[in-house]
This record gives sequence, structure tokens and C-alpha cells, in this order.
Amino acid sequence: MNQESYLRPGDDREPSVLIGRALLRLRDAVVMAMSRARQTVIQTIVVFSMVFLLLWIAAFLYGSFYYSYMPTAAFSTPVHYHYRTDCESPASFLCSYPVANVSLMKNKKHVLTFGQAYRISLQLEMPDSPSNRELGMFMIKTVCFSRDGGQVASSARSSMLRYRSDLLRHLGTLLFLPAFLSGAAEQKQMLEVELFSDYTDDPYIPSVTAVIEILSNKVQIYSSHLYIYAHFTGIRYLLFNFPLLSALVGVSSNFIFLSLLFLLSYMRLLLSVEWAPTQLRTDGLLSDREMNMSNNQQEDEKDAVAGAAELLGPLQITPTNLSQEKPHLHFGYGTEVHNREIHGQIEVNESGAA
Repeated sequence: MNQESYLRPGDDREPSVLIGRALLRLRDAVVMAMSRARQTVIQTIVVFSMVFLLLWIAAFLYGSFYYSYMPTAAFSTPVHYHYRTDCESPASFLCSYPVANVSLMKNKKHVLTFGQAYRISLQLEMPDSPSNRELGMFMIKTVCFSRDGGQVASSARSSMLRYRSDLLRHLGTLLFLPAFLSGAAEQKQMLEVELFSDYTDDPYIPSVTAVIEILSNKVQIYSSHLYIYAHFTGIRYLLFNFPLLSALVGVSSNFIFLSLLFLLSYMRLLLSVEWAPTQLRTDGLLSDREMNMSNNQQEDEKDAVAGAAELLGPLQITPTNLSQEKPHLHFGYGTEVHNREIHGQIEVNESGAA
């Protein structure tokens, strides 16, 4: 019962009554505001959760696409040469050319991606020694082999040390003498030889090893490294050179697509919920109509049977035509009772005639 019903009619203008009504209205307003605020907070949490989930899924899809579509941009491995030194010829330092066998596999996977163009180069760290300066030009031969030992590709490139005059070498030695004495610098040159400028691996015969041979038995080398750089074009070029912009576009596209799917699914769910009561009412009306039609049909059949019985009347058989009238007996499992009734009626009529 409302608290205002306890107030008398003459007490409406008293301050306590007005204050009570104001407090009641204030309480209702506070309760309504709290309920609305709670509903708003719940809706906000749900919306932010869905947005965060969609963003996470969009980022995961973009990352999966990036790491599956983008090949290795660069690959480097040290090159270790082997040669024979068991000869007795004083004219050469080595008995054979330096040869190195480099594997093109990493963690049992191919380094080269099928269909991707690569630039393969060899970096040589060579001392600025008189032997290397007198060596002049030398050849570097590279052959790529498949798993079954077949030759896939080959190349031959030439190289030599950079020329510097004696005066320039002496001046450089005097200038960097403290660094040379302390070991911070060395008298050496770095040579980079391009072995393949546009190498594409064959998917049917992939390369697994590369044999590098320096065609000189007087060359002196500190160390050597093989570098493989991917030459990207098209979408891979954009993904590699503009990673932030590509990630922003990719994640945004995935987020918009997932949001559209979520909205369409939610709208379909709402429409199915709205249509469900109407469909149930329609099904109920149809079932009632079918029941009414079946009841009317049964009543019509009963009326037709009663009318036919009234038209035919009782069965009358006279003694004159008893001999002529032959009862029509029905045979079958379901008409045995009907045949007994006919025989009983015939016997009754014969007794009455006698």
C-alpha cells in the first residue's frame, strides 16, 4: 500500500507531507538512475569486451597471414673452405682450390621460398698482403645441387682486391698506426661478390646445398660469409617496407569484416526471436482449423448415415417372398457377427409367419 494513503486530506499542505513526497520522488529518481547507470555500465563492458575480442582476432589473422605469406627477408651463414695441402710442389701454397659446401636448409626447412626472387652474394674478408695484391683477378664458381645430387643452377664471377698505390698505403699506415698497434683496426679489405642477381628456386627441384669454389690456390682469406637477400615485389614489397601501415590496413580490414559478420548474425538472431511467437500463433490457428474441419466432417458423415437409415426404414420380409428372398451373406473375418444377426432375423420372421 502506498504511503500517501495514510495521509489525511487536510494534511496535504503541511511541510512534513511535502518533504515526504519529495523524499519519495527523490528515492524513486535515485533508484531509476542507479538502475540506468548499472545497465549502462553492463552494456559498456559488453561492448568493450566484444570490440577487444574482435580486435584480437583481427590482429591474430593478420599475423598468421603475414608469417605464412612473407618469406625470410635475409639469410646469412659462414663459409668454411677445405683444400689439400699434401702436395710437394713449391710453386703453389695449396694443392687444390678452396671449396666450401654450404647448406641451404635451416631447422630442416628450405631457406629459399618457391617463386621468390633472391640476390645471393659472397663476402670475403681478405688481408691486404703482397700475395693477394700479386694475385690479381680470381674466379669464384658456385653450383647449387638438389637433394638427389642433380645440378640446379651454376654461376661464375670474378673479383680482385681494390687497388691502392704504395704512397697511399704508407700514408694510411702512418695515419692509423695507433689503431694498428692497439689491434682496433687491421690491414684488410672486404670484398662482396654477387653470385646470383635474380635467383628463383624451382619448386619441383629445390636447392638444398651450394658448392662454392675459389679458382686460385694462392688466395688468402680471413673469413667468408654467404648472404641471401629476398627481392620483394608487389604486396610483399609493401608488407616489408611499410610494416606499420600494412599492419594498420590489414587489422582494420579484418576488424571491419568481423564486425559486419557479428552484426549480421546478431540481427538474424533478433529477427528469429521476434518471428518465433508469430509463427507459433500461426501454427496454433492452423491446428485449430484442422481440428474444426475434422470435427465438422465427422458430424456430416454421421448426419448422412442417419438420413440414409430414415429413408430405407425397417427391413420387412413377407412369407410369400421368403422362399424367393435369399439372404446375402458376407464372408470374411470382420463380418461374422453381421451374418449371425441376419440368420437370427430370418428365423424370427419364419416363426412369426407360422
